[in-house]
Amino acid sequence: MSHDSTAAPEAAARKLSGRRRKEIVAVLLFSGGPIFESSIPLSVFGIDRQDAGVPRYRLLVCAGEEGPLRTTGGLELTAPNGLEAIARAGTVVVPAWRSITSPPPEDALDALRRAHEEGARIVGLCTGAFVLAAAGLLDGRPATTHWMYAPTLAKRYPSVHVDPRELFVDDGDVLTSAGTAAGIDLCLHIVRSDHGNEAAGALARRLVVPPRRSGGQERYLDRSLPEEIGADPLAEVVAWALEHLHEQFDVETLAARAYMSRRTFDRRFRSLTGSAPLQWLITQRVLQAQRLLETSDYSVDEVAGRCGFRSPVALRGHFRRQLGSSPAAYRAAYRARRPQGDKHDMTDGSPGPSGPGGPPPMPQEPAPVPFQTRRTAAASALAAAGALSAEGAKPELYATGRLPGQRSAP
Repeated sequence: MSHDSTAAPEAAARKLSGRRRKEIVAVLLFSGGPIFESSIPLSVFGIDRQDAGVPRYRLLVCAGEEGPLRTTGGLELTAPNGLEAIARAGTVVVPAWRSITSPPPEDALDALRRAHEEGARIVGLCTGAFVLAAAGLLDGRPATTHWMYAPTLAKRYPSVHVDPRELFVDDGDVLTSAGTAAGIDLCLHIVRSDHGNEAAGALARRLVVPPRRSGGQERYLDRSLPEEIGADPLAEVVAWALEHLHEQFDVETLAARAYMSRRTFDRRFRSLTGSAPLQWLITQRVLQAQRLLETSDYSVDEVAGRCGFRSPVALRGHFRRQLGSSPAAYRAAYRARRPQGDKHDMTDGSPGPSGPGGPPPMPQEPAPVPFQTRRTAAASALAAAGALSAEGAKPELYATGRLPGQRSAP
């Protein structure tokens, strides 16, 4: 995967300091960090696998603050190096940050800025993106993080082009990944960039993981959202939208219900979620279609109509772009995974056919949802699915977690 168009000219011209080499990897650990994410770069870059054809990296494990460092689960770690060791690294990895609401230590941020100024490659895995953003290294850049935290990252750092659709984003000298296992994808990408496909494939075999994963985070999105968004007046408009997804309305309709101009509504919506309202609306319609395909026997044409799409063609296009499958194929795969006796069960517990050759039960209309539940769901949907920032990032301009040259399906 190459990158040649999004980095600022001064970043592109920046050369690695003579004392730094990219194969020297510093991993910056903080107290309270999740142990899984922290262990990923330690395993990828800290174990000699030259016998398997994987070039060797030199690992420097650095404490980002005074120790001992306590991980999730109460384990205590003692890092052999402090922040001073970062000065020798050409690659600096921040695998995670303990809290998306608290600022990282200023000494650690200064060390990251200095490393970047001297040409080091800076990598943030999962919530490590918040540390890079706090250091100002993501300003004006595309980036990703765990989809659940993407709205908070976009809101707190509005100059960052957050795109939670991707498993990772390579913007040249600054790279970020989505949550948990996506850190493995990005580390494999780094090995591939440094030493080629064969080395990355050999490492993937040793780790027993796919050398590349296609697609992004869209299939993992749910409707959870930060609580502060739920208190916003726009939650009322979102509640209405969720109740009327079966109708054909557009963003202008939502703006009118919010008593705002389209431009003001777009700006306000994006400030809360980091997403364009149109992309949010399309995502909600696709999620609704996904639920109906799982829980009803409606045809694909009927599902399209019940989710507000103007045609089955529109549903198929958006469904494939977000979930990597056609609606029919998704339903077939979903039902193939269900227990045999569950084949015709509906969400309300309706029985299956009465006997051999008996007709399947009629699809059931969704039960009315209490207002408070709708409002909570609206708050949840406002940023989680809205975390898909369609306009803030331009994935065609930078290397991402998708396969080289792969574009979303038309």
